[in-house]
Amino acid sequence: MKLLSLAAFLGSLGSLIATPVLAQQNCGSRDQVLNRLESKYGESRQSIGLAPNSGVVEVFASPETGTWTILMTQPDGTTCLIASGQAFEAMAAIGVTKGDDV
Repeated sequence: MKLLSLAAFLGSLGSLIATPVLAQQNCGSRDQVLNRLESKYGESRQSIGLAPNSGVVEVFASPETGTWTILMTQPDGTTCLIASGQAFEAMAAIGVTKGDDV
């Protein structure tokens, strides 16, 4: 359930900001982008979802350094940077029982 909520959020986020990022040409081959995230930042995939345009949206992060990156890979295999930052923190899913006040 949490993954679906994250995927929906990232899908809407991707549709809002993907165009400016693509215009800046922050894109490359998927293998090169993933190798750089691993080697330079120690980031690994934390979550994945499907965007409305059939792009794959992924969040990469390093629990050790706190850096994070959101990528979108287009159906043609082009991978583009959507956003990046610091202070990544993994959150545990909190279950809500029907009838609980939230």
